[in-house]
Amino acid sequence: MTTETLTSRLTIFQGHQRLLQADRLTVLRYLQNHDELHPGGSLTPLWVFDDLSGLRLDLNWRSELAPALQPAAPLDDAAPATAAPAAAAVEAAPHSRTARAVGRPKLGVVSREVTLLPRHWEWLNRQPGGASAALRRLIDDARNAHAQQDSQRAATEATYQFMQAMAGDLPGFDEACRALFAHKQSAFLLQTQAWPDDVQAYLHQLSRPIWPV
Repeated sequence: MTTETLTSRLTIFQGHQRLLQADRLTVLRYLQNHDELHPGGSLTPLWVFDDLSGLRLDLNWRSELAPALQPAAPLDDAAPATAAPAAAAVEAAPHSRTARAVGRPKLGVVSREVTLLPRHWEWLNRQPGGASAALRRLIDDARNAHAQQDSQRAATEATYQFMQAMAGDLPGFDEACRALFAHKQSAFLLQTQAWPDDVQAYLHQLSRPIWPV
């Protein structure tokens, strides 16, 4: 698991009750403890939701925790000796290190095909830094200009994903969905006010970026 995956925030529900909201590793250990306490499975299963996307996740703590549960490999006494040839190889070819240092720094860029008309390429090539730098600036400018709209759109989708999974059979679901996509906060709160408290609280968390401050 990557650091980003480990630090992602997840929420566990059992029925309409919220049991835990924590990082992925803590959630995985909670699922492990739950399964060990209920080897035959609990009457009401645990559902895990991603706090960013609102999607229900199918986590397997056995496979994800397996690397962490394995004992560390014993140190090999011969290991230090194997480092000498590598060091010698570096000393024997000093120019290779210099060659790798020359050129543009690694920016973590990903190369993909972009299809544009000739006039687009002509304009991009005239920009400072060339086409790639100009495209990055344009994208960053667009992201900044539309950050609020993008956040609102993502929150709307996340709220709807959770509602579909958890509240599809609750009264007022269809009306709440219409209010959600119309961004009518008062109507949304009205249609969900009779829903279980933990469901409402999580919906408020997911939908917070949607509503005007």
